[in-house]
Amino acid sequence: MRGSVRMPPFPRIRVIGAGTMGRGITQLAAGAGCTVELTDQSASAVDDGMAFVARMLQRSAAKGLSTPDEAEAAIGRIRTGVDPTAPSDEIDLVIEAVAERIDVKQRLFATLSGALPGAVLASNTSSLSITAIASVVADPSRVIGLHFFNPVPLMKIVEVVPGTRTSPDVLTAARAFVEHTGHTPVQAKDSPGFLVNLLGRGLPTEALAVLDEDVADVADIDRIVRDMLHLKMGPFELMDLSGLDVSHPVLESIWKGFYGDERLRPAGSTQVRVSAGLLGRKSGEGFYRYADGFPQVPSEHATPADPSATALHIVGGGPLADLLRGRGVRVTDGPSPSAVSVVQPLGRPAYLAAIEHDLDPRRTIGVDPLGIPLLTTQGDDDSSEGRRARLAVVAPFTVDKEAGRRAVRALASIGSAITVTADGPAPVAQRIAASMVNVASMAAEKGLANPGDIDRGARLGLGYPMGPLAMGDSIGPQRILAILDGLLDYTGDPRYRASGWLRARADLGLSLLDPAARPHDLLS
Repeated sequence: MRGSVRMPPFPRIRVIGAGTMGRGITQLAAGAGCTVELTDQSASAVDDGMAFVARMLQRSAAKGLSTPDEAEAAIGRIRTGVDPTAPSDEIDLVIEAVAERIDVKQRLFATLSGALPGAVLASNTSSLSITAIASVVADPSRVIGLHFFNPVPLMKIVEVVPGTRTSPDVLTAARAFVEHTGHTPVQAKDSPGFLVNLLGRGLPTEALAVLDEDVADVADIDRIVRDMLHLKMGPFELMDLSGLDVSHPVLESIWKGFYGDERLRPAGSTQVRVSAGLLGRKSGEGFYRYADGFPQVPSEHATPADPSATALHIVGGGPLADLLRGRGVRVTDGPSPSAVSVVQPLGRPAYLAAIEHDLDPRRTIGVDPLGIPLLTTQGDDDSSEGRRARLAVVAPFTVDKEAGRRAVRALASIGSAITVTADGPAPVAQRIAASMVNVASMAAEKGLANPGDIDRGARLGLGYPMGPLAMGDSIGPQRILAILDGLLDYTGDPRYRASGWLRARADLGLSLLDPAARPHDLLS
């Protein structure tokens, strides 16, 4: 707010709905210099909302984010009312934040259409069709989606969603308004889940598939995602935080909205958990149990390091072999009766890699190669950028238990955390990373947003440390494609069908962020 002197693109705004989102939008707009009417049919909701916004603006000043005079000026720009549809010719922009029901929003917009003939009408819906909402308005060209995220002042992103008939001028003005508030506009097509909610499907859907296949448990999947994919929270922590009663309907609605695209297919187990009341933190138990608001996470097994436990044959050699030699582990050049072979499968089970290399399946385990680069850059106790090095070991069902235990103790000599999972269709981190990248690539292929906005949306809206397209570039588009093709070949499941965007760029050796040339670009 400090130093904001430019005239807002929409100087006079009406916010409809004094709940959490309406309050946040009011605080943001007033702080950006707009005159705001905060309205709700409930007088008590309006009073509570106004008091809350005033406290937040004053708290912002106390933190040094604005001056006391700026905070008081912002409070002075807020008016209240209990008639959200009151006629006026002094409103430039309406932002509704009412119940997330299409019938409620359509009734409201039909009334606003006549009551505020000169205003741009914006919906804060997170997923309902802007075109459907605009269909009841006499002039649908002035209807647009402005999807703010909670908490509004802190989440520096707004999805700007034009409907089919939204005018270019309205779109331009809406983007300028968002920028004026200090937030980042991310333009998305009017499609199920818009952009950010769609991008967020790649993580939980594949994590749930891994869980349902009994490849790994909840805590281990979360650890792998945090430490190997560098996300702040694992998928099950996130679902417990938001509540499965919220997450499950979103998973279902987006999948159905894309007419059952298998790449977005949710897991049936979430409905069972909702029916059982296992909603997450709000119910005291979800994927984790909670005590005093804290998850009761099972302690991680501490594997004793023993470089002399067994010799290891690292198939393909590479950095893993060098690391182990540096820690005193005897690494052989080939398989032998005294060594356990370690394969590094990409997009396939470890047992298939053992067959390919003509190895004894009783003396073969796997290691996910996605975790190796971080192992080479961190010391035993280093957690640079909040990351912890983790080695994901894959245990084929054929492996001799004693040989496997000795191999894990030898691998632990590296000094990293170790997670042992079952031998699924591919290692866990590979499956989840490929799913996240493929969903983002699908969004790019469908033109739901440009590649830059896709990654910005994921970083700002989902808190990812890097966008999914950048993640795909970091891992390598060819490797992501190999993982997906391997999964599709092994399982026959179309959920692993690679997007054309990903396949073309992998084939050409291009970045996943490389924009597509459009036919009209070739016309002079």
